[in-house]
Amino acid sequence: MSYNSPFTGTVIQPTDVSYRAVTLAANTQLEWPINGNATDDYAARIMDVTASSAGLSLYMPPANQTSVGADALIRNIGANTFTVTTYNGDATIISIAAGEAKYIYIQTNANESGTWGNLEFGAGTSSADAATLAGYGLLASGATLNQSHPSQSLIAGYTFTTGDRAQTYIWSGGATTATLPLAQTTGDNWFTLFKNNGTGTVLLNTSSGQNIDNSISKSFAPGEAAIIVSTGTSYVTVGYGRSTEFEFGVLTKSVTAGAYTLTASEASNIIQFYTGTLSANVTVTYPPVVNLYVISNQTAASGYSLTVTTGIGGSASATVPASGQATLICDGTNFYNANTTQAGATSLSLLNGTAPAPSLNFASETDTGLYRPGAGRLGVSVLSNLILDVKSAGIEVTGTGNFTGGVSGGVF
Repeated sequence: MSYNSPFTGTVIQPTDVSYRAVTLAANTQLEWPINGNATDDYAARIMDVTASSAGLSLYMPPANQTSVGADALIRNIGANTFTVTTYNGDATIISIAAGEAKYIYIQTNANESGTWGNLEFGAGTSSADAATLAGYGLLASGATLNQSHPSQSLIAGYTFTTGDRAQTYIWSGGATTATLPLAQTTGDNWFTLFKNNGTGTVLLNTSSGQNIDNSISKSFAPGEAAIIVSTGTSYVTVGYGRSTEFEFGVLTKSVTAGAYTLTASEASNIIQFYTGTLSANVTVTYPPVVNLYVISNQTAASGYSLTVTTGIGGSASATVPASGQATLICDGTNFYNANTTQAGATSLSLLNGTAPAPSLNFASETDTGLYRPGAGRLGVSVLSNLILDVKSAGIEVTGTGNFTGGVSGGVF
C-alpha cells in the first residue's frame, strides 16, 4: 500500500523503490512497484544497471498505469551499452553507453508505450544524445549521427513538401508528372533525391512559374536521376546526367518580343518548342557550341519572325516561320540547314501554311512563298497577300497582269 503526506497530499515513495541495482543478463520487462512485490523486476526512481553483454534492452513499465511525470534516473555502471525502451520493447527511449546517466520521464500516457522525454546527466564529460538530435537526413547509430536518405515510391501527380527533405523518391511507372512547391516554402538548402526507374518520362514542374535549371519544368527520361536543391527562390539539380538510352531532351520556352539568351542547360535540349503570341520580332541567342537542334516555332506570329543565332558578328543565323519546324546544325558560330537534299525520299510534305506564313518561304522574307489556301488549291503569297490562286477550274489573279509574250488559246 502507499502513504500520503499529511503536508502535501502526495504519495510518499517507499524506500525500497527509490533505488535499485539491476544486473541485465537478458532483455528485461520492468513493472511498477504497486503491481508486484520486491521479488519482481520493478522500476525504481534511481537504477544502477550493469549489462552482462552488448545489445540488451531494459523495457519500462506501461505508461498508462501511472501518471505523466513518472520518472527514473538510470546509470550504466557496466562496460556494455544497453537500450531503454517503452513497454514490451515497442520503441527506443534512450541508449545508455558505459559511464553515462540518463534521466527519463513520461510526457503522455494515452497507451502502454506513451511518450517519454529524456535528459543527459554528466558522465565525466558532457555529450549530446544522437537519437535526440537526429532530424531529416540524419540517422542515429550508437552515439554518432550518420547520413540517411530513406527511399520511397513516387506517386503519380505527387507534390513535394518540406517534409521530403533528404528523402529519395523512385518512380517505377510510365509517363507521369510531379510538382515542386514554392522555393520560398521549402527554403534555401532544402533538397531531395529523385530517380526515374520507370518506362516513361517524368515531367517535374515548378509552382507559380518558378525555375528549375532556368526552366519552368525538367524532364527525367528513364534511367535519369538528380539531387534537386532549393535556393530559396528557384531550384537547381546536382548530378543530373542524360540517359545513354534516351539522349534527347525537350525545351518549351515562351517568347513574346525582343531578345532572349539561352542558358547552357536550356541549349542542351536538342528538341525545342517556342510558344507564345509575338508582338514583335524575336531573336534567340544560343551558346557558341557545336550541336544539332530541332526547332519548332509554335508561336502565334502575326507576321513577326523567330530567328536563332550565336550572336557572333558576321555569323549566319536562321529564321523559323510560324507553324514551321527546322532541323539546324550549329558549328559553334553559324547555323546551317541540316537538310539541303531529300536523300532517299520520294516526296516532301509541307504544312498548309497561311498567306502571312506560307509553307515554302524565304529566310529574308518569310511572308512570300507558296501555301495551300484550301482543298485543291495552290496559292502564291507576296508580302502576306494571296496574288495567284491555282484551282482545279483555273487560275485567279489578284491585281493586273503584264504578259510580254501575249496571251493565246481559248476565248477571252
